[in-house]
Amino acid sequence: MTQVPIAPDLFTWPSDDPALIAGRSSDGVLVFPYRKQKLVEGTREELEKVELPRHGTLWSFTTQRFRPPAPPYAGADDAESFEPFTVGYVELPDALLIEARLTEPDHEKLSIGQKMELRIVPFGTDADGNETMIYAFAPVGAADRGAN
Repeated sequence: MTQVPIAPDLFTWPSDDPALIAGRSSDGVLVFPYRKQKLVEGTREELEKVELPRHGTLWSFTTQRFRPPAPPYAGADDAESFEPFTVGYVELPDALLIEARLTEPDHEKLSIGQKMELRIVPFGTDADGNETMIYAFAPVGAADRGAN
């Protein structure tokens, strides 16, 4: 099965060291996810693509205990096979606070201030039968749970 990013220009991949892609405007403001343009002081300008830091700090988290409505949720599960997952905000140094799925499903193994690192993980299957890949954050030093 071919693996593809769930959306273009979301992260660098395939890569041994993937990074999230943001846009930076002339006033230094970062925008994630990346988009081509932004209004800056009333003028539409092209944004520079920049790679965000791969490591950050867990700022907050919670557990998603029910399957989100579909669409927009497009996971490879249904109401019966859904398994709760954790989601959180990861603060990337000198950059942004990023909302992301976390690879550690047990909230007891997570703590505010914990060091996190970016991973690219399977999510679902697209209309062409490709395995879609999303970004997630894992506790630093955690074993890969099928992540790339």
